[in-house]
Amino acid sequence: MIVSRNWLSEYVPVDMSVEQLTDRLTMSGLNLEEFEAIGSDVAIDLEVTSNRPDCLGHIGVAREVSVLFGSPLAIPAAQPVAGAEKTAAVTSVVLECGDLCHEYHARIIKGVKIGPSPDWLKDRLKVAGINSVNNVVDVTNYVMLECGQPLHAFDFDKLKEGRIVVRRATKGEKITAIDQRDYVLSEDMCVIADAQRAVAIAGVMGGFDSEISDGTVNVLIETASFDPISVRATARSLKLQSPSSFRFERKVDRSNMDWASRRCCELILQVAGGELLDGSVVAGQGAASSEPVTLRFSQVARVLGIEIPSTFCVDILQKLGLKCTAKSEETVTFEVPSWRLDLTRECDLIEEIARIHGYDQIPDNVALPVVATARSRREQVGDAIRALLPSCGFFEALTLSFISEDQRQLFKPRGELAAVAVNHSSRSLENQMRQSLVPSLLQCRRQNERYGTQNAELFEIAKVYLSAGEGRSEVEAEPMMVSMVTGREFLQLKGIVEALVSRIVPSAKLTAEPSSLPEFGAGRGAELYLNGRMFGWIGELDRAVTDKLDLHDAASVAELNVNLLEELFEPTRAYSPLPKFPVVSRDLNFVVAESLKWADLAAVVAESGGELLQDVSFGGQYRGKGIDADKKSYLVSCRFLAADRTLTAEEVEASVQKILSACKEQLDANLR
Repeated sequence: MIVSRNWLSEYVPVDMSVEQLTDRLTMSGLNLEEFEAIGSDVAIDLEVTSNRPDCLGHIGVAREVSVLFGSPLAIPAAQPVAGAEKTAAVTSVVLECGDLCHEYHARIIKGVKIGPSPDWLKDRLKVAGINSVNNVVDVTNYVMLECGQPLHAFDFDKLKEGRIVVRRATKGEKITAIDQRDYVLSEDMCVIADAQRAVAIAGVMGGFDSEISDGTVNVLIETASFDPISVRATARSLKLQSPSSFRFERKVDRSNMDWASRRCCELILQVAGGELLDGSVVAGQGAASSEPVTLRFSQVARVLGIEIPSTFCVDILQKLGLKCTAKSEETVTFEVPSWRLDLTRECDLIEEIARIHGYDQIPDNVALPVVATARSRREQVGDAIRALLPSCGFFEALTLSFISEDQRQLFKPRGELAAVAVNHSSRSLENQMRQSLVPSLLQCRRQNERYGTQNAELFEIAKVYLSAGEGRSEVEAEPMMVSMVTGREFLQLKGIVEALVSRIVPSAKLTAEPSSLPEFGAGRGAELYLNGRMFGWIGELDRAVTDKLDLHDAASVAELNVNLLEELFEPTRAYSPLPKFPVVSRDLNFVVAESLKWADLAAVVAESGGELLQDVSFGGQYRGKGIDADKKSYLVSCRFLAADRTLTAEEVEASVQKILSACKEQLDANLR
């Protein structure tokens, strides 16, 4: 925001040096970029943060100067003289998209004389970096730079049927803007139209066909409030930025719209003549009042580390325009002014006190209270993952959240989900939010191959994006996942997953079910469940997938739900002493039906083995010679242990016989 010192002095005395002025403004949050003498004036370029749209006009900066230097503030009354004819008698405003345009004001001035602006107006605009066009257009720019509210002037006689319709653009609708370039609009854009066509791109730029020209006699003045997100999306989509869109993107003071409209008309009458019609035509609803904010005086010292008298705190906030509605010895409640949309919480008020009191008044040698903190569940789970996987030979990767459609198609464990995409010029190809981390990791693996690093084993912990959040919790819409890519075989990767689960949730039961995902090789993929709940996927990728990336080596992948690990996380562990007595192992080779799952066999063995059976593990499977075509064999490794004695052969044999009997009766499983 470029501020004219001479212009600023119309609202507040500026009798200090430029250095003093800019130093105080910088220390209060309006950082100085540079200043330059232009004739008898000084152009001061201030950096205005996005939460302070009130300072995108000279009056807003003047308010800051008034508070910082204790100077009186004077704002023009804006009381133009109107004729007897009513504005509502000659025009109307229809608002068809209240979500894109909150409020619209229209005033009309008849009989203006278009010509050059007076020198004072040209000089003010020149210092602010805006070229003079004509007296009417210059006034709209002047008022925008004065109060931060964009305005637009239409040639009223060029509006079909003399009325305004605020609506969504039709698909493919075209408009020629003031810059004389044609733009194709989409249905999610807001336009200002007359009875037949669009005459302006709402909040961004006016139309060429209705602009003010030398032949203009009657003028319609627009003052409006548009949805910031809509304006931002429209401006970026059309690659059409303007001072108006810059301000609408940051919200305008809706309570100031009528003043801006009157002020604009007052100045047009002054520099272009004409007659103002009585009243204005307004469509939409006025702004709702903001919620009151309560300040606890004790919090000021706690947050800032210094004592500031409560009366001084109240005085600062009242000078900033806040209205005190209730006060006690401990607290004070304020009504926030309409131009300070950023003040919604107690900490916002404390920040205002700090910046006006002066950040330089806060000592830098005061001891800060130190409070011991504990790692959150997410941090502890993340620490465990980052400790285990590198110890297994994996390197952590960091990839972009954006992928292309071709990348998304590489691995879709959740099936066909509509992709969350962005429409931005810098993301014309990779414009989709990832639904899995695997495609990005596979791309990294391929890049490593190209640079001579074979079999790059990678993992990443990050969010995936399943929806834009409509009707879903954050965990459902953006779950946190951990994914791994390696050249190891299925069982090796599964062992790493089991170790990971064992470290984070020792008591959890991890089970696997065959997966039908086409991305996995036939019979080489599985769905993982943790305590019966969906946990993730693991498998060896089909060659058709790796060929799409031109990967040299085979790849196995796993993708696990970190949110579930966080939920089940066991931060404390029970101590178990190492066994003092030897373990006895028995391998049992069962011939079972082809349809029988390993999990079902293991469950029966574990249940029937008794208290001496410590664990059951998979030893292998076999199909082929010596076994019927509809059969297969599973090798079951059983470990027996007693905590208080060495087991005898008879005790182990008794347990084995129980296992054999149960497997025969329940599963028709026989020893090979």
